[in-house]
Amino acid sequence: MQHSMCFEDVQVGQELPVLEKGPLTTAHLMRWSAAIENWHKIHYDLPFATEHDKLPALLINGSLKQQFIAQLLKDWARPAGWVWKISFQFRAMNVVGETLEIWARVTELQRAPKFGLVHLELGIRGPDGKDSAPGTAVVVLPYRNGLAVPYPFVPPAEQEVCPA
Repeated sequence: MQHSMCFEDVQVGQELPVLEKGPLTTAHLMRWSAAIENWHKIHYDLPFATEHDKLPALLINGSLKQQFIAQLLKDWARPAGWVWKISFQFRAMNVVGETLEIWARVTELQRAPKFGLVHLELGIRGPDGKDSAPGTAVVVLPYRNGLAVPYPFVPPAEQEVCPA
């Protein structure tokens, strides 16, 4: 049984366990493209990607990278917590053959009446160490011996939130 993390278990500066994905292959990209019906050739047709679009190789789908970020946060927060907000930007390309490291670090803790809010900075590092998708997120965790985070989740009013 998985340990249910509480707000009190988290500290500013804490790093989440890195989620490693890869090395990503053409098969990974083709399966993802088929699942989401994204048929852009830059994800599976090497001559098209390199000769027509002048890319360095087949590109890892942005939506796949987005899913990796959501997976990292969901796996860290569950079973008691919820991912409330995710925001990021695609700043660099990642290509077939790369292994990606999806990371996050706690930057701020806030208390709401019924649960705690964990603010994080996050990103996706490629083999060159560059962050290709920097961003932020907010995860909601229950208080120790408190109520479960409600479903459906209702965000707290701004005036109800204070620093931890």
